[in-house]
Amino acid sequence: MTERQMQILAAIIEQYAEVASPVGSVTLAKLFNVSSATIRAEMAKLEELGLITQPHTSAGRIPTDQGYRFYVNAITEAQVNDVPKLDRGARAIEARVTTHSDRADRAIRSAVDSLVELTQNLGLATIGDELYLNGIGNLFSQPEFMQGTHVQAVARLLDNLEPWLREAAPNEPLNVYIGSENPIGKTSGASLIISRFRSPYSDNSYIGVLGPTRQSYGKVMRLVRHAGAMLEEVL
Repeated sequence: MTERQMQILAAIIEQYAEVASPVGSVTLAKLFNVSSATIRAEMAKLEELGLITQPHTSAGRIPTDQGYRFYVNAITEAQVNDVPKLDRGARAIEARVTTHSDRADRAIRSAVDSLVELTQNLGLATIGDELYLNGIGNLFSQPEFMQGTHVQAVARLLDNLEPWLREAAPNEPLNVYIGSENPIGKTSGASLIISRFRSPYSDNSYIGVLGPTRQSYGKVMRLVRHAGAMLEEVL
């Protein structure tokens, strides 16, 4: 893939995350200062690679799960070599967590509540043998989840998430499961972004968010990873 194709894929993902509608060649042509025909040719190549697709009702394109995976892998690689910067969101999580440093359960809940506010996703964390959830209204207010089939698949994912986490025990500091990669609810059109951290309850405690595959992955991954690291440090 060429550098420009990678940039166009990133632009489609970021634009789609913002506006929740397919991204057309005219918008991208203005962004890259080239002709619409040039963009259409590049989009055709991205479509051949299976990274974007054209919904039958629109002339624009949206990312596929494979496109999101390619993008997330690139972000992960960049973040590994990146010096973490404490932006406003990270500082907000830190402030709320340290306020409750003497009570592990409250610290974890406050970190989840911060993630809900900052990402507009559903937030979740394991507290001992319980799964704490907040922001279900955020999740089901997303346009992707207005259809019954998606709602049922997301509900199935939530119902089975706690036992799956106990059994699978993902061991990376940050784990991202996109759409069909999810172990349950493969047709949900949802992404699960979770961070493992050590707590008084378990060496495999988890905090994260569940939202549509249409995500601002860079921001959300950074916040979830910071929340996990902050909780491990404080607790």
